[in-house]
Amino acid sequence: MARVLGGARSAWILFILLTAGGVAGSALGAALSPALPVLQNFFTVGLQPTALDLNFFSINFGFQLAVGPLTALGLLLGYLAYRKL
Repeated sequence: MARVLGGARSAWILFILLTAGGVAGSALGAALSPALPVLQNFFTVGLQPTALDLNFFSINFGFQLAVGPLTALGLLLGYLAYRKL
């Protein structure tokens, strides 16, 4: 039982480290891309926002992932940090 809980905790730690690495890489890429255009996002993947409106209740669905070289590097460093833990 303790092994299952530890595995769930590890997945959350991995998610947090990947998110932090992706955000840091994306921010650094956005700051440096005016000087170095090669650091701009390569591609964007996601679902267009879609709305479900029921007059009394409204929900929007969608996500977008923009990947550039520094974002990928941040994700890789987040994964490597996870492996070191």
